[in-house]
Amino acid sequence: MKPKDVSDAIDRYVRTETFPLALRVLGAGEGIPERARQPHRDLGIEVSICQGVSMARRYGWTIAMSGEDLSCPIAQVAFAFREAPAFYAEGNLAKGMYARDAGGARQTERVVARAETAGTVVVGPLARADFVPEVVAVYGNSAQVMRMVAAALFEKGGSITSEFSARADCAEIVNRTRQTGKPQVILPCYGDRVFGQTQDHEMAFTLPWDDVESFCAGLEGTHQGGVRYPIPNYLRYTADYPATYETVKEIWREEDAQKPGE
Repeated sequence: MKPKDVSDAIDRYVRTETFPLALRVLGAGEGIPERARQPHRDLGIEVSICQGVSMARRYGWTIAMSGEDLSCPIAQVAFAFREAPAFYAEGNLAKGMYARDAGGARQTERVVARAETAGTVVVGPLARADFVPEVVAVYGNSAQVMRMVAAALFEKGGSITSEFSARADCAEIVNRTRQTGKPQVILPCYGDRVFGQTQDHEMAFTLPWDDVESFCAGLEGTHQGGVRYPIPNYLRYTADYPATYETVKEIWREEDAQKPGE
């Protein structure tokens, strides 16, 4: 499928507020897409991965991020641009903020999904992607994410397994999805909310590019089966009203009963 076809299906069945995204980690010899903005070169700033993702989904830009573009130490290490120094590996970034002690902090660092080799991270609107995506990422509310989970499971059934740590969701979005080859439900981390300005009502869903045909078939199949967004409300019922309202209705019933011929 073409990226635009997948984006169109998401727009039709999920109706997200921001652009569905295509992501790719460039391998050796792969050039940066011509239209991509590089934060350090083109914007004069360094960013976190989540900032770049937000630029792509809110501005409609394609963003390419290498080590020189990144301000976030966690992203530098998670995407293999820099080695973690001992101070980092000992858990000092997580200790006292995400973990009570050094032991818990080291465990928090160990579960971050890390890339084995460094490569420029490219993210842009799926509908206009001029590169072959590895991952599709879509931000939405919990009902929209539920809608996409149902679509991803339509052909094979079962459930989706994801990991949550309230930290380093950039690694979950890109690395975890690439490494597992499976869809992921993403809980935006604290940094994504502070620096990427992701809102309280937002979550994300990721999908390996190899699964897009099955996913789009699932969007249509679940739609036909009645799983839809916006979620339809059940309205075919008689409501209960306050007692004073019911008193008026009782008065009318008595009046109607006294009418001639009734």
